[in-house]
Amino acid sequence: MEDATITQRTPKLALGPVLYYWPRETLLAFYQQMSTAPVDIIYLGETVCSKRRSLNTDDWLELAEQLTTAGKDVVLSTMALLEAESELKTLRRLCENGRFTVEANDMGAVRLLSGRMPFVLGTGINVYNDQTLRFLAGLGARRWIMPVELSRTTLARIQAQRPVGMETEIFAYGRLPLAYSARCFTARYHNLPKDDCQYRCLNDPEGLSLSTREGQAFLTINGIQTQSAQTYNLLPELAELRALGVDVLRISPQAEGTETVVAAFADCLRGVREPITAAAALNVALPQGACNGYWQGQPGLRQVAALG
Repeated sequence: MEDATITQRTPKLALGPVLYYWPRETLLAFYQQMSTAPVDIIYLGETVCSKRRSLNTDDWLELAEQLTTAGKDVVLSTMALLEAESELKTLRRLCENGRFTVEANDMGAVRLLSGRMPFVLGTGINVYNDQTLRFLAGLGARRWIMPVELSRTTLARIQAQRPVGMETEIFAYGRLPLAYSARCFTARYHNLPKDDCQYRCLNDPEGLSLSTREGQAFLTINGIQTQSAQTYNLLPELAELRALGVDVLRISPQAEGTETVVAAFADCLRGVREPITAAAALNVALPQGACNGYWQGQPGLRQVAALG
């Protein structure tokens, strides 16, 4: 397989799956709004906890049809951590849907999709080098999302050797998805067992903030998922992302202001606004501030000035 050459291009905008537990009405209203937003790709589905049942599989598939009709490229996202037969049943149904591309977030999904249809490697799949990317491309992967803890330097090395036809997507905005655990941290916080969590995640549409003993915001608790407290924002790095040949920029949905974030990215891609200025305006509204440390090869919670 030949290696792809890096060419500068205008990336597409993607809306990642909602990582929080929102009520059904909130989800439907959100996607109705996003159906006319300037995003090219929309990822749908529950990726964190199968107990979050605001929408079931049939609902997600129906929503996928509606968004496709609205002109969006729809991808169905799978769970990152499966623990029950019922979850495996849902996974099989998604992988066998026969119509929509699937984002695999664990190797079980990769196995089911291999040889069946082209698929996307989600944030739950660790791709740290071009050899791994080549192997997964051979199984049918057509797009990969760089693990959020990797730097621009690592991306440049992988991009120089990525397989022909493989697209690169970058998590460009949102609280970073860092880890998953079989234990539910939200239930533990409320002194509840995981099996009787009383769906407390519904009370926290952007998770629970966790601070150090010194009072510094450190992490966000989101059920079984651990996220960063700060919001990752790579909009100031737009010129470098283009130069590295990145194909897709992912915006992770937030409880408030996602449409503003999408508009800012879209304007900068069209050259209507200047990225550093637009990013600064977005950062003002962030409750715990912004970060880009991982991209710069530094501790993730740091905010480092962009190269411009």
